[in-house]
Amino acid sequence: MAINYIPLDKNKHKDLKIIPQLDLSFAKETHLAAATIREFAHLASSMPVVFIEDPTNKNIHTVAMLGVDQNVNLFWAEDKWQGPHVPLNIQRYPFDIRPDGEKLGVFIDENSKLIADEGEALFTEAGEPTDFLKNRQQFLAELANSEMLNQRFVKRVVELELLENIQIGIQYQDGTARNVTGIMSIDEKKLNTLDDAVILELHKAGFLGAMYAIMMSLAQLNRLVELSNKGDKPIRTVQIRPVPKEAEGEQPAA
Repeated sequence: MAINYIPLDKNKHKDLKIIPQLDLSFAKETHLAAATIREFAHLASSMPVVFIEDPTNKNIHTVAMLGVDQNVNLFWAEDKWQGPHVPLNIQRYPFDIRPDGEKLGVFIDENSKLIADEGEALFTEAGEPTDFLKNRQQFLAELANSEMLNQRFVKRVVELELLENIQIGIQYQDGTARNVTGIMSIDEKKLNTLDDAVILELHKAGFLGAMYAIMMSLAQLNRLVELSNKGDKPIRTVQIRPVPKEAEGEQPAA
């Protein structure tokens, strides 16, 4: 059943209960997951983090690569998550935080399999949030703050023209090959030419460390190769290649 987020309402959902377990099967067809600056260091030890452009509004976003083929999450296999870290935007499920009028509100997927007769109640008999819901609200608030900081980070990266287009050449075990395009990373050469004052500014903002975490995370492409051996389309090798001029501006082919 399709995910359908609706505003969490203490009257409508007063008897709602959530199974207190991290069931991530809903993300088995998610090959790109939104990632925010406060988790880059953790994610970089498990999966590649890259920049992509939204084709509808041209906004730049940071995402974690969970796979290289559309609708295939290599981190979900054998009914469990195959790694030490899970992107926060996946951990938040079945909740989300979204604009609700003039403020941010908590939403819930009304079709989630985590909604059940047994589990953690969201509201007390008096209609107040339970400790379980308070913890989830705090988590969502921290995620929203990280996303706001992430937007400032991306804006500064774009202002300094530090993004470079990259493509990933993939060779599958069956002999077929393809390129993943439409992704970007930090151009280390341009970063190294910045004035000392700008470098200091980036360091104090926490942006410099984030940039290096993103660059280092590309080494985790080898992790995707390893994980693909548990799937239907094993990968033999991956290689980061220069993007031909005619291919620049393409949307992600992952």
